[in-house]
Amino acid sequence: MRAWPFFAAAALLFAIGVAHDAFDRWVDDTSLPPTAIATSTEVLARDGTLLRAYTVDDGRWRLALTPEETDPAFLRMLVAYEDKRFAQHRGVDPLAVLRAVRQAVTQGRVVSGGSTLTMQVARLLEDGPTGSWKGKLRQTRLALALERRLSKRDILAIYLERAPYGGNIEGLRAASRAWFGKDPRRLTPAEAALLIALPQSPETRRPDRNRAAAIAARDRVLARMVEAGVLDADTAAAAMREPVPSTRRAFPTVAPHLADRLIAETPDERVVRTTIDAETQRKLERLATRVAREAGDRLSVAILVADHRTGEVLASVGSAGYHDGPRGGYLDMTRALRSPGSTLKPFVYGLAFDLGLAHPETLIEDRPVAFGTYAPQNFDGGFRGTVTLRDALQLSLNIPAVELAEAITPDRLTTFMRAAGAPVEIPGRRPGLAVVLGGLGTSLEGLTQLYAGLAEQGAAVELRYRLGAVPVERRQLMRREAAWMVGDILAGLAPPAGAPADRIAYKTGTSYGHRDAWAIGFDGRHVIGVWMGRPDGTSVPGAFGAALAAPVLFEAFTRLKPALDRLPPPPQGTLIAATGQLPRPLQRFRGRDALFRPAPDAPSIAFPPDGAVLASVGTLVLKVRDGVAPFTWLADGRPLASAEREREVQVSLPGRGFVTLSVVDAEGRSARSLVRIDWDGTSSLHPVFGD
Repeated sequence: MRAWPFFAAAALLFAIGVAHDAFDRWVDDTSLPPTAIATSTEVLARDGTLLRAYTVDDGRWRLALTPEETDPAFLRMLVAYEDKRFAQHRGVDPLAVLRAVRQAVTQGRVVSGGSTLTMQVARLLEDGPTGSWKGKLRQTRLALALERRLSKRDILAIYLERAPYGGNIEGLRAASRAWFGKDPRRLTPAEAALLIALPQSPETRRPDRNRAAAIAARDRVLARMVEAGVLDADTAAAAMREPVPSTRRAFPTVAPHLADRLIAETPDERVVRTTIDAETQRKLERLATRVAREAGDRLSVAILVADHRTGEVLASVGSAGYHDGPRGGYLDMTRALRSPGSTLKPFVYGLAFDLGLAHPETLIEDRPVAFGTYAPQNFDGGFRGTVTLRDALQLSLNIPAVELAEAITPDRLTTFMRAAGAPVEIPGRRPGLAVVLGGLGTSLEGLTQLYAGLAEQGAAVELRYRLGAVPVERRQLMRREAAWMVGDILAGLAPPAGAPADRIAYKTGTSYGHRDAWAIGFDGRHVIGVWMGRPDGTSVPGAFGAALAAPVLFEAFTRLKPALDRLPPPPQGTLIAATGQLPRPLQRFRGRDALFRPAPDAPSIAFPPDGAVLASVGTLVLKVRDGVAPFTWLADGRPLASAEREREVQVSLPGRGFVTLSVVDAEGRSARSLVRIDWDGTSSLHPVFGD
């Protein structure tokens, strides 16, 4: 009989072992729901600041968060309040379960569930029932399985991302942003207590709907923290005096157009890190909103800022207000194709300098001219005669720019633009001379990229928006000397009234019909482009780039930094000389067909004009315009007068019939006039040759 206790003990141990093995199999066979869940796509500034976030597919805000990114004080308070033995138990806290069973037996209902944080995570994963024993049993099994397959850190991470906070807010980070406008890296005790209390009853404790319930729940958490020794009484009392938020904050919508664009390019990327400087972006968005409001109805503004040394875009303002429907705020006007007005002129000059056709001090004629059927006019309708190319560009004269464009060819300009990465949309098949005056479509982004290349002394600059993107190898599209000359001319422009007199190389432009006003400029480090107009393309009466956009450009530079970076000195080998010191071919611009047409100051016969019919009265007064005295006059190659220093001379008529009159100046340049001397004494100044 003495052996039976040993057999009984062995049988009991065997039964416990069998039960334990069965329990293990029961836990191990648990089918886990997916633990990964979609979180909101985020677009971040260069320093990690959240620029914009997007809801997940079901319309909820659920921002990614790890325990390492969470305020440690919050985690201590959370564990102390929800599951003080979280670090020791294996998913179920036996002491908490015994307490819950005792309360249920003595009171006849479930008073507390004894839930651990792991059990709460199990409920969040399955969104199952919580008030029944069946539901508790399922959560218990799932919690035990989670503890075997995941670390405590991973279980806590799931809770931090999925805890409900009312409405469409899930997870601590989304809640912290919704109620306090910040990430939960540093929370006050009052903020942490509210964010711990809300998930227990997220709808009834929402501070924007039930302020009293929110305060009471928060204060209970704070009182418990004093009992647990996490907070001292004074800290808790001070926290209880803090107000709770009364409204839910909107999630940030900074650089929204750029965010939309980058997300569309890589829809599967959950976190997009940009080159945007958050503070600069906010400053310029406020500037655009203010300027548009002051400028007039339906007018919008777009601003682009880049570091031309690196190509990184620091601010991209697509409109005066993303949600401003009447102004077309949803349209990204940094990428819209618009007429650039005169903003392409500097590149025509630069290409002419690059080809050795001209120099800033080269003289050119600003006079009426026609290129076939195309006869460009200056913006003010006037003409200034002989000017240097420096003055012509600073005055933004149209005729000299078209003369240069005709010499370099419009194809060369558009090819240069495309090589620099700027979009080009040309009406018709081939570019005509009108492209230099805005007769094509390009974008603010493209123009800013072009001017960035000019600032980098002729090297192509690729604008980049993604942080860490590998830049492409730069190509030299224009000689450094030529690009510097253009920048030096543009730096000589007077700033707008009231703007600082710092040296910014800039150019303005106004498109046909006053639809677009432009100002683009650079200093030694940054380039800024400004567009103003109506997104629907309607005219803005009285809008000029110099009056409307240029002041915004200079204010944008002021908001970007307190002092400008100096423009670079001229590259070695740059020809800096006055007009008279230039090589003779560069002293006066003559264009591609210079060998086949007279120079602008060559002599011409003022009287009699070509084709005139003259009366045979014995003598004739001859007049010469331009040229250098003394002059020699000839009739059919025979001298009429020699070494004449006056521009008028009276000569004897050389008989009747057709006569070719010629004048030759001191430099050997000549002009001709074919006239007819009448037999009957009548005369006419009407042409008699051709139609």
